[in-house]
Amino acid sequence: MTGRRTILKGLLAAPALLVAGCAQRTSTTPAGVLNVGQISNSVAFFPLFVAETRGYFTDEGLTLGDRPRLGTGAKVAAALKSGSIDVGAGVITDAFNLAKIDDGTRVVSSLVAEYYVDIVVPPSFDGPDDDASLDKKAKALVGRTIGITGPASGTEALVKYLFGSVGRDAATDATLVNLGAAVSAAVGALKAGRVDALAFFQPIAQIAEATGVGRTYISPARGDVPSLRGALHGVTFSTRKLLDRKKDEIVGFQRAMTRALTDIHGDPTQARDLLGRYLKETDPKALDALMPILTKEIPASPDLDERAYRTALRFHLDSGLVREAPAYADVIPEAFRS
Repeated sequence: MTGRRTILKGLLAAPALLVAGCAQRTSTTPAGVLNVGQISNSVAFFPLFVAETRGYFTDEGLTLGDRPRLGTGAKVAAALKSGSIDVGAGVITDAFNLAKIDDGTRVVSSLVAEYYVDIVVPPSFDGPDDDASLDKKAKALVGRTIGITGPASGTEALVKYLFGSVGRDAATDATLVNLGAAVSAAVGALKAGRVDALAFFQPIAQIAEATGVGRTYISPARGDVPSLRGALHGVTFSTRKLLDRKKDEIVGFQRAMTRALTDIHGDPTQARDLLGRYLKETDPKALDALMPILTKEIPASPDLDERAYRTALRFHLDSGLVREAPAYADVIPEAFRS
């Protein structure tokens, strides 16, 4: 962390890049305040809760301001463009999509370094057994109705990738149902048979298993998708213009996040208690199942690893989710690199 403030100031003092697409406002919040918008209360954003609950943002002289749950990554990106939030908490897919129209997009923090979306099926699913090959499992999803959070999301991304890996197109060879980010809606749709499967972020799979509604069928975080092992997934991201105005606050934000990640890894008992408070309506069995997964996929530092970024980049390019995406050095400020 030494020298982070100086490096970041120097970086952001460089001439501004040309920004493609629609006009963008700078931050609408006063000095010392950061508005952080996130998609949902998925496990990726647990470190934010830890930092806030433990008072680490306050220790850094920060007021977190509004922290809306915006439902989709597209809405997080739109809020960044308008200046109504300063930092977005989403998945790397959201940052790539924003970069299509704003080459000032910057990824700030690593929150999850595994792809934390799972394919969940009901107990009655008539596909290959759990120990079948990935190809066979992916083919079993063809023709099914699959629940996702929404278009251009990390949940849709996994479905598209799996279908592409077996030469099929999810847009025509499946019915994708947009369920939003609410846990109850996703689990309810699976239980009622309105969808044949879910592609959803954790802890949906753990909740479905704990309540007998479903089981984890394909899990990248479990190692089921070899090409996705170690992929950067959960992130915070912003834009150059917002970072330029909020450089001191961002430095404090990163320090607070570092302390939160240290807590998650250093004290599992405390982390389990905080997780229960974060996901307060979640079955305790699901939380117990989630804890060992979290300690494997949540990084020990918010700094952004180049290998993890390149793995995510390759996934998005190979699957056709994006036609082009920024190189590591172009989207990760030097101060935030591992």
